[in-house]
Amino acid sequence: MTGTAVMLTAAGALVCLVTALLPGPKDEAGAVVAAPTATQVEAMPSAPTSPAPTTDSSHAAGTPTAAVGTTTAAPPPSAKAAPPATSTTAPSAGRIQPETTYKGVATAYAAGDGDGACLFGPSDDLMIAAMNTTDYESSRACGAYVRVRAASGASITVRITNECPLPCAPGQLDLSEQAFAKLADPKVGRIPITWSLLSPRTSGTISIRYKTGSSPHWCGIQVIDHRNPVARLEVRTTKGWRRLPRTDYNHFLSADGSGCGGAMRITDIYGEQLTVDGTALLPNVAQPTRVQFAQH
Repeated sequence: MTGTAVMLTAAGALVCLVTALLPGPKDEAGAVVAAPTATQVEAMPSAPTSPAPTTDSSHAAGTPTAAVGTTTAAPPPSAKAAPPATSTTAPSAGRIQPETTYKGVATAYAAGDGDGACLFGPSDDLMIAAMNTTDYESSRACGAYVRVRAASGASITVRITNECPLPCAPGQLDLSEQAFAKLADPKVGRIPITWSLLSPRTSGTISIRYKTGSSPHWCGIQVIDHRNPVARLEVRTTKGWRRLPRTDYNHFLSADGSGCGGAMRITDIYGEQLTVDGTALLPNVAQPTRVQFAQH
């Protein structure tokens, strides 16, 4: 019995020794750390930047051929102001940029009733001007309000209703005789000036006018009485919004009639969009809306 007990004790010790020498589980290469739950952050669009003014004077003058429309008011179509576009693509302001001062000369012309290449029709007053062909930029300047300053310190505000063809140079404004007289003696004929774009106060609203001959198969659309220059016009079609090309006589054309008589979306050079519904396809009728661009 004694021998047997000794043998069992020795066997147990051997088992414990072998067990102690066996390798344990391997350590993991790195600790697993629970990742924090991600919070979705909406990226803010970068501020739009306007292209710098250029000095390209190669633009050819347009030749308006349309007759001036009447201004008989139709029942106002419904309209709503859309929030400013959130796209990071800056709306094109064309050559004339906000918050920019331009240098040039002022001349004078007999403006008659105030109608001109923009085809707005007779003006309520003759504080108007013709923009040189380069800065007129195929009617993009039409309806812009401009603050003009002479070297004497005198200043006036005029609205662009006409085009001054070559040899009018970039920066030149051909003022109505009435406007020029507020800056200098008309006998002088030509004075150096600076000028800049304005976004004036107004209690009026935008109106829409279809060109003579417009129909469901073809139409020309004109925006009038706008506070800020118009950058683009789109019409709603069965395939969505469609941007219309602009003519040098200040109309947006739908050559196949798409969108004629329907809803339209008007965007100014600051990117504000106004949506107008329910415009009747009535040629030569100024249809007032209930909206106007914001002042800047």
